[in-house]
Amino acid sequence: MGAVTILSDDHCHLGEGAAWLPLAGRAAWFDIVERRLYVHDLDTGETQLHTLPVMGSVLAEIDAQRQLLASDEGIFVRHVADGRLEHLLSLEADKPGNRSNDGRVHPSGALWIGTMGRKAEKEAGSIYCVSRGGAVRLFANVTIPNAICFSPDAATAYFTDTDVNALMKVAVNPQTGLPVGEPSVLHKHVGKGGLDGAVVDAQGLIWVAQWGAAQVQAYTPEGEPVRSLPLPASNTSCPAFVGRNLDRMIVTSAWQGMGDAAKAAEPAHGQTFLIDPGARGQAWPLARPFAE
Repeated sequence: MGAVTILSDDHCHLGEGAAWLPLAGRAAWFDIVERRLYVHDLDTGETQLHTLPVMGSVLAEIDAQRQLLASDEGIFVRHVADGRLEHLLSLEADKPGNRSNDGRVHPSGALWIGTMGRKAEKEAGSIYCVSRGGAVRLFANVTIPNAICFSPDAATAYFTDTDVNALMKVAVNPQTGLPVGEPSVLHKHVGKGGLDGAVVDAQGLIWVAQWGAAQVQAYTPEGEPVRSLPLPASNTSCPAFVGRNLDRMIVTSAWQGMGDAAKAAEPAHGQTFLIDPGARGQAWPLARPFAE
């Protein structure tokens, strides 16, 4: 494992949604609260900052010209050329106090996306599957949906409610991404930190950011902790395998909930990091949001 370097020294209020855009060859992440999208070229070191009219939290490619963007105002198609957002569908129009949070695209092209109250109101959110022109609610009464990711064979989904702090698994149809069984607890986290964003590597290890614990923890498909990556920011929020070979990892963080003294004591608060994790990620799938 190599040293941790700072990919972006911007102090994100709520850094989240780390992803690799394979068609563009860029890494991406959000500052949800400040309505910012970051797109980074690992080769040149250039970071583009896009101001958004919505609170974006997940970005995935549809094709070279269009991206799928999840937000507090629903699901949008983002046009790469000019950043224009085209509204695709609403998730919870009857819940204006909610916003999107963590999500990933299943290898089938279906997007799993979580919602939550803007103030993390108890059990105010849900997890949905967005695919082929519609959205299906999978799980309700979720407080802080996180850790959404999928096994290499596309037959298992993982997720958590950070408020409960149990990493869950559920069997899914590899062709649709929809559950075919009931969720069960894979790992119940105890001790410091809360389970946050996650990503699965090519060997099936589940890498979970631990908010408040300054690390990313890897678990086996049986739920056993096997490796950890320490980071210089307490509120680590979301990891993603990036690069042409998917052998590097970016990790977002946040200063949300930190007072001035805590931020002063932790100079890297809210920054985004690049690390060699000693593992390789899976290919990032394209999203298939349209009816066929």
